[in-house]
Amino acid sequence: MRDISEIIRQRRSTRAPFDPQRRIPEQDLRQILEAAGWAPTAHNMQNFEVIVVDDEAALAAIGAIRSQPSRTFLRENYRQLSFSEDELRRRKTGLLASMFPPAWRTPDADAEHAFVGRAMQNCPTLLIVVADPRKRAPASEGDALGVMSLGCVMQNIWLAAESLGVAMQVLSAFSAREAEHELRRILDIPDPMKIAFACRLGYLDAAPGGYLRVRRDVEDFTHRNRYGRGGIA
Repeated sequence: MRDISEIIRQRRSTRAPFDPQRRIPEQDLRQILEAAGWAPTAHNMQNFEVIVVDDEAALAAIGAIRSQPSRTFLRENYRQLSFSEDELRRRKTGLLASMFPPAWRTPDADAEHAFVGRAMQNCPTLLIVVADPRKRAPASEGDALGVMSLGCVMQNIWLAAESLGVAMQVLSAFSAREAEHELRRILDIPDPMKIAFACRLGYLDAAPGGYLRVRRDVEDFTHRNRYGRGGIA
């Protein structure tokens, strides 16, 4: 069995196409979903439901949804980009600009509509996690604890998938208003449930292309006893 620290380090966002003919074994899918169920949530409120989409017709309908990233997303995404590997290594945060379409690589980008299927890339299984806003931790301003709980659900899903050799990518395409509206219609998502996040699961269709991954060193983000004081050996 792989060590948990290895699983954490090897976990990555897989942007390559998946093999649409290779299905996730039912026992592995169940193990991933059980990991989601055991995620810590504030007051154990379990403020989520998971829609598993693996029907070919449903996946095709979702892939045909048209979506356009907002100008706010494109502008703020640009601030996180590095335009060379050396720059990314120095910054230790963010992503390479080459990982995004050319139209997204300027601060005043105005991306065209694209089909969600371009992001899904033939995935055999799509998970849609929806949240119930009526379930809220006591005195949680802006439902901050509910959002944290959903982050724990995502992390559990991701680590369980990684441990089983299942590739995963979180999809942001459904955050656009028109895309969310269409997804709700296709999957009969009732009010007041809200789409928290979506992720595609599958197996790579070919050998993955490598990309530079960076993280800050422990000394870069830790403070001992008071902010601004280091001392982590």
